[in-house]
Amino acid sequence: QVQLVESGGGLARVGGSLRLSCAASGRTFNVMGWFRQAPGKEREFVAAIIWSPASPYYTDSAKGRFTISRDSTKNTMYMQMDSLTPEDTAIYYCAAGDGLGVYDTWGQGTQVTVSA
Repeated sequence: QVQLVESGGGLARVGGSLRLSCAASGRTFNVMGWFRQAPGKEREFVAAIIWSPASPYYTDSAKGRFTISRDSTKNTMYMQMDSLTPEDTAIYYCAAGDGLGVYDTWGQGTQVTVSA
């Protein structure tokens, strides 16, 4: 069974940090990424990483604050989120597929809430 399981969401203060994890099982992927959906808004791309060689991509709002990485031995992707703002509050989804922009497998989502 192909599955993505996110973890690491929660509550953070403004300026704080959280680290999200996404563990893949059942197959390996060429690309994994993070999307988020805030209340009343559409789902948006945050960051992605090509598995090999590791090549990260970020949306402008994530550059300089978020760092995406992966551990091939664990088939797991991570996203370190620093300098969090209330605008980062959203459900964060892990996605995976065979190419950038081509995601065929999604996780269930993990809530990130940033408060003052």
